[in-house]
Amino acid sequence: MSENGTRTGVGRARLTHLALRVADVARSIEWYRRYTPLQVLQEFKDDYGVGVWLADPAEPEPFVLVLSHFTPETDPFGYAPATVLGPYAHLGFEMESREAVDEIAARAEEEGILTYPPTQMPSPIGYICFTEDPDGNTVEFSYDQGTYAIWHGEWGGGG
Repeated sequence: MSENGTRTGVGRARLTHLALRVADVARSIEWYRRYTPLQVLQEFKDDYGVGVWLADPAEPEPFVLVLSHFTPETDPFGYAPATVLGPYAHLGFEMESREAVDEIAARAEEEGILTYPPTQMPSPIGYICFTEDPDGNTVEFSYDQGTYAIWHGEWGGGG
């Protein structure tokens, strides 16, 4: 239990988050709100900098995208080179239709951040496009990738 009495343990090992270093937290929040279903879950500020947790409020299980902006003087990772996801390493969002992928691609092309145009790939990849977020991380939008269908077909439930 935490200091305020809420449950902090997960009961078993789980994938909970992906953390990215960002140059401008507000700009990144705005981008992820426009392109994805992610919304701000929590914001934190301490001596190291600012952190924001983004998540999809409609998902029954938590998975958080952590956006961190470190203060240069107190950056605990200042020794390491800045890294981004890409060109292949990426965040993946499965969309409800090919048209939704096309809409994202058109918006990204207008903004000069489309890095891979809408393309039908072999199964199970589906119909995809790649964009870049404000910090150059690759974000994939797909349709008919089947992540949820395959997972439910193999394992049938949650937990």
